[in-house]
Amino acid sequence: MLDWNPALYLRFAAERTRPAAELLARVPLAQARHVVDLGCGPGNSTELLAQRFPEACITGIDNSQAMLAAARQRLPQAGFALADIATWTPNSGDAPDLIYANAALQWVGAHETLLPRLFALLAPGGVLAVQMPDNLDEPTHRLMREVAGLPRFACHIGDAARVRTGILPVGSYYDLLAAPEAGAASVDIWHTVYQHPMDSAGAIVQWLQGTGLKPFVEGLEPALRDGFLAEYKRRVDAAYGMRADGRRLLAFPRLFIVAQRQS
Repeated sequence: MLDWNPALYLRFAAERTRPAAELLARVPLAQARHVVDLGCGPGNSTELLAQRFPEACITGIDNSQAMLAAARQRLPQAGFALADIATWTPNSGDAPDLIYANAALQWVGAHETLLPRLFALLAPGGVLAVQMPDNLDEPTHRLMREVAGLPRFACHIGDAARVRTGILPVGSYYDLLAAPEAGAASVDIWHTVYQHPMDSAGAIVQWLQGTGLKPFVEGLEPALRDGFLAEYKRRVDAAYGMRADGRRLLAFPRLFIVAQRQS
């Protein structure tokens, strides 16, 4: 994919940071020496980690130079590095006390091996904290695939169903981390469905342009991209009815996992 757009992502910074804060609130650590923020983006989640663990060495990892530049500007006291989550490992002898991944792992495949691998990288007593959108069956994402399947777009986008794969069922994540060989002391897993009031159908489209729509539209020439977004907005407008105050209510399911290793 083309690089991410920090400014576009941060148009809804409060809504995007809320689940990051709620994930962190469930992390059962009084202190931490080394904290890693996987998929740190523009540093909004990394800033929460620095506030929670002011004495820790904090490292943000991302595969986007643009996001890392924004994160460094936001939080110059933290360390940031360019890396792929799928292959990332900490420096030898520097096992993290917390590996934190807010709205990042859904972009990485092979969760059957990824989650156990990340969990095994933790120091004894360390915590893996993960939040992922679980919204592929929501109207926002069903409509992306529908529009991408229209003849005028399909020949440019290809198989829309493969643009982003879904996450595993809840029970599968529990089994991966709660299996005796994983060495977990506890596994906490839950769903939350946020209901975000949005000013208009256009605002919903803007939200998705910063994340889910990106793989669909980034390779389209400008006229096709504009046509895709116009058709998508028309369908979003029909799918999300106007509420009593004139706004639209965007349902956004998210999956949370907090697993702690045995000490």
